[in-house]
Amino acid sequence: MSLSKITFTNAEGQKLSGRLELPVDQHPHNFALFAHCFTCNKNLGAVRNISRGLTSQGFGVLRFDFTGLGESEGDFADTNFSGNVEDLIAAANFLKEEYQAPTLIIGHSLGGAAAIFAASQIESIKAVATVGAPSNPKHVTHLLKSGLDEIEATGKAVVNLSGRDFTIKKQFIEDLETKSLPEVAKNLNKALLVMHSPQDTTVGIINAEEIYHAAKHPKSFVTLDGADHLLMNKKDSVYVGKVIAGWSSRYVEIPETPKINSQHHVVASLDDAEGYTTQMKVGNHYMVADEPESVGGNDFGPSPYELVSAGLSACTAMTIKMYVSRKGWDLQNVEVHTSYGKAHAVDCENCEDPTAKIDTFDREIKLEGNLDEKQIQRILQIADKCPVHKTLHSETQVITKLIQ
Repeated sequence: MSLSKITFTNAEGQKLSGRLELPVDQHPHNFALFAHCFTCNKNLGAVRNISRGLTSQGFGVLRFDFTGLGESEGDFADTNFSGNVEDLIAAANFLKEEYQAPTLIIGHSLGGAAAIFAASQIESIKAVATVGAPSNPKHVTHLLKSGLDEIEATGKAVVNLSGRDFTIKKQFIEDLETKSLPEVAKNLNKALLVMHSPQDTTVGIINAEEIYHAAKHPKSFVTLDGADHLLMNKKDSVYVGKVIAGWSSRYVEIPETPKINSQHHVVASLDDAEGYTTQMKVGNHYMVADEPESVGGNDFGPSPYELVSAGLSACTAMTIKMYVSRKGWDLQNVEVHTSYGKAHAVDCENCEDPTAKIDTFDREIKLEGNLDEKQIQRILQIADKCPVHKTLHSETQVITKLIQ
């Protein structure tokens, strides 16, 4: 995961703070927006876990603090539900201008309701996922019941929510009363996934039923049996991230990685627009090679010399395992740590001369098991006999010709 701090401006000119998470091994194929729960923020554990579930599948995810919350500017007391929707639209515009228009939007709790409203106004959104969302934004007023009378009488009240005090003004309540989520869901015309826990005591499961019945197909429902409203158990939020990533892949466009056909064991393919990010076919497997950012790469995969070092490590471990298996020795695990560099040769006669340095692989081996000293020394000798080790020590040739 690659994480960067970003800011963008909402419709009122206030700066909102967010985190943009990108896949660690590729450019994002799609971008997603995340709307957090009422009075929560972008750093809630569940929000992070869901986002990482998406980035692991190639999505870029923008999660941010709504106006007046977390690190974002503004006064929460002056906000309302409509403002949250406008913040999501501003976030979508930011992604469109700076990266790529979002195609997926996820909302948790009241953020789920906001996500549906925002999706109806963001043309690029193809899929919407809600988690523990109320079927009517007005549902949130039951959380404010301790201050409703005061809000009606004086226009505002301080309400304690999850151990924190928030000032709620009458305009917030009045705004909620004008919003009809079932009507918006009915005319959404975008794929919808509703996720909800039957044990949710904050927003009852009946809300999921009402959203689902109001929406048109394509629509899906996934139960989060045993989860609480805030998904405090990490396993629940990790599961949610994986499910949303898999479900949405049916509705957003994910380019296929072109398959490389060749009679050779290994093929490397590099387009002119990809920097040094190289698509690889290694035997029957596909992977990526790259260079570090320090030399102009994206660091999406191992460098060429890291791949060579990996081959030496793997071959060494396999050779040792084959040998001790035939001997019946008690080797429970072998680790081979290898790094590449240039160093002076042992017994170097001209060590002051930079040209005297040679390619050097530093290899360290860790053995776990019930082995005596004689067995250990024999295993270290066998390590030097692995085929890749022999190849690196032998005279080799590379024959190059052009494919017409």
